[in-house]
Amino acid sequence: MKNSALIALISLLSVLSSCDSAISVTRATGAPYEMVVAIDNEILHNTTAGALLKEELTSPIPYLPQTESSMKYTYITPERLGGIYKYIRNILVVDIDDTQYTKASLRKGLDKWADGQVILYLNAPDAATLEAYLSENQRLLVDLYTKEEMRRSAEYLQRTYSTVIMEKVRAKFGITLNAPYDITSFKEGEDCLWFSNDASTGRMDILVYSFPFIDDSTFTLNYLVAKRDSVAKIMVPGAFEGSYMSTEKRVVDYFSTTLNGEYCGILRGLWRMEGGDMMGGPFVSYARADMKNRRIIVTEGFVYEPRKEKKNYIRRLESALQTMQFQNNTEVALAQ
Repeated sequence: MKNSALIALISLLSVLSSCDSAISVTRATGAPYEMVVAIDNEILHNTTAGALLKEELTSPIPYLPQTESSMKYTYITPERLGGIYKYIRNILVVDIDDTQYTKASLRKGLDKWADGQVILYLNAPDAATLEAYLSENQRLLVDLYTKEEMRRSAEYLQRTYSTVIMEKVRAKFGITLNAPYDITSFKEGEDCLWFSNDASTGRMDILVYSFPFIDDSTFTLNYLVAKRDSVAKIMVPGAFEGSYMSTEKRVVDYFSTTLNGEYCGILRGLWRMEGGDMMGGPFVSYARADMKNRRIIVTEGFVYEPRKEKKNYIRRLESALQTMQFQNNTEVALAQ
């Protein structure tokens, strides 16, 4: 009886796995920001297009204290895209064929062989056309894969998150924030919360603070950096008396975007300790306007890891920042 049931289950899984449809029973494998590139050897190693492709995938992530590549990739020939390779979470298929294509194009496919999989198909009639496309669309591939990885991480954080952070930010600011579950230590200020995982390696911290919205000059590099430094000086002291965290002004940038339909100003850069230990690391800061309460809410993540790569820590924190939402119909008293 048990054997009959097992055989029936195996038969069902085999049928589902063999269907060329959106149904898949295998979870995509591989680590975040790792990928497989299916490309002809000649194109990859002996053309300028191949060199440009490798240069983009291994390009350094900006605003880190040392060079760290954007992606890690393994290349295979297109004929080998089967077996274990077809279940990798991130796949890039490069197809050069002048009988099928008249121009370069990029197409995205989801969950073809496994759940949670993203496949990009990069097509061109010849290597010269591919070279021109990559030159005109620098970092397009990296940005697309990064966006997908951020989405995956944010989805995971919707299920597994720090209840300490969620409860504190909801009570103090009327927002929700799904942050990594291991960030549980906290310190509270008048209009600020500081959270940390207190780890000896891979330390991750989150700052959440607010200030009144005055006008559009709020969303400028100088204004947001000044606010950040004023909060960090009070909330994030160093080991030595009088030391505190500040922004490294030589390595900081600002840009604006729309997130969940709302205007968002983003700072990226490096932080360092003033008047104390030689400590520093990357940070990313999201500033959003809560017009109902005439205030700005800033959520920030920063990392301290002097020995290992920092990119996945800061990426994990940024995906958490993207989950922040204002609670509906919530009014709070603004600081005077």
